[in-house]
Amino acid sequence: MPHISIKGYPKNLSEAELQELSEAVCAVIREHLKTTDKSISIAYQEVEPEQWKSTVYDKEIKPALDCLLKKPGYEM
Repeated sequence: MPHISIKGYPKNLSEAELQELSEAVCAVIREHLKTTDKSISIAYQEVEPEQWKSTVYDKEIKPALDCLLKKPGYEM
């Protein structure tokens, strides 16, 4: 049962854009993990740029560098 957590700077996406993002992510997960939409959950959270380091980078990215599928091209 995959759960995907997406965090990023505010983009003010419309409901239609969020739905399109969800569908695209689900399609990739279905294809690569051989699962169904029923088992996928996705969280989307906008984080202000000035809060990125303390709330995302320091707590989630930096401690997990060894297991990230895609590492960021920046350091903080």
